[in-house]
Amino acid sequence: MQSIATATKKVSVIIPAFNEEKNIAEIVRRVQKVIVPGIEKEIIVVDDASGDGTRNILKGLEGVCPVLHERNHGKGAAITTGISKASGDIILIQDADLEYDPEDYEKVIRPLAEGACDVVMGSRFLTEKPRFFTKNGDPFFSHFVGNLMIIWLTNFLFGRKFTDYEGCYKAFTRTVALTIPVEAKDFAFDNELICKSLRRGYTICEVPIRYHPRIYSEGKKIRWQHGVKILWTILKWRFLPFPSIRGGTPPERG
Repeated sequence: MQSIATATKKVSVIIPAFNEEKNIAEIVRRVQKVIVPGIEKEIIVVDDASGDGTRNILKGLEGVCPVLHERNHGKGAAITTGISKASGDIILIQDADLEYDPEDYEKVIRPLAEGACDVVMGSRFLTEKPRFFTKNGDPFFSHFVGNLMIIWLTNFLFGRKFTDYEGCYKAFTRTVALTIPVEAKDFAFDNELICKSLRRGYTICEVPIRYHPRIYSEGKKIRWQHGVKILWTILKWRFLPFPSIRGGTPPERG
């Protein structure tokens, strides 16, 4: 496998976790197993005040930087904490629930390492479409309808043609992390980040990723209320002004 970077780059994998005692050791193992030539890797797991055995398991894992929230603040808050601890040139978000395959890292990281874009979104729908009402079909038709609404609204407001804004894998350069202020503490983090990145004129690309959805009995957490909040977040950050975190403010485009 050919190196994807002319000089070694470092990726900080941030894993927000809340009550994931069944999965946390396995997802860390899978992340550690993945080798991307030319890429150094650090793993930061932020436990968002889990009430099960997640943090006890986390404390026993090697090769991981554990960060512990004493109060539950939400997925977005956990990601923000992880970013504050990250030292990588590239930041990559990884869910702890085993729905997404770290074997896709090379596809996600490559455009950033080669300087082709500033942000990468992993799309579950770029090359495959979900199937419903079949024996082995996807379990959440209502979620797919919600996704369609999110995709349509974002593309309409920003003049884009992306296929998926809700896939877990979002990766972005350190520059984006240092200049885009994200207020959302919940599942709307990704949408706020993307909307503000579009406003700042950062280049975004999509790559296909695999997706293995879990059901609520297995610990799935997102609900329809989160979808409503996400739609409001998209609308809000199309128009409201916001400063950069550091340095000068890049010109807004579109």
